[in-house]
Amino acid sequence: STGQLFKTLEGHDGWVESAVFSPDGALVLTASEDKTAKLWNSSTGQLFKTLEGHDGWVESAVFSPDGALVLTASFDDTAKLWNSSTGQLFK
Repeated sequence: STGQLFKTLEGHDGWVESAVFSPDGALVLTASEDKTAKLWNSSTGQLFKTLEGHDGWVESAVFSPDGALVLTASFDDTAKLWNSSTGQLFK
């Protein structure tokens, strides 16, 4: 409620295209032109997992309503589904 900066999430090697909170608020999900999405602990700002597998910029990333899955959309013409707890790509 103070409007002060809480944490800066650093670790992407390119522009951050989007950022969203998980449904329970425990994680932050970022999508970047560095071809990755990243999951961060929202309380500490620590990197939790890096989701790698796209061949183009990751334009957006969202959580499923229950927070169990992450869906990423990329300029490589694909969308990918990931387990948010393990960072594993569903095949």
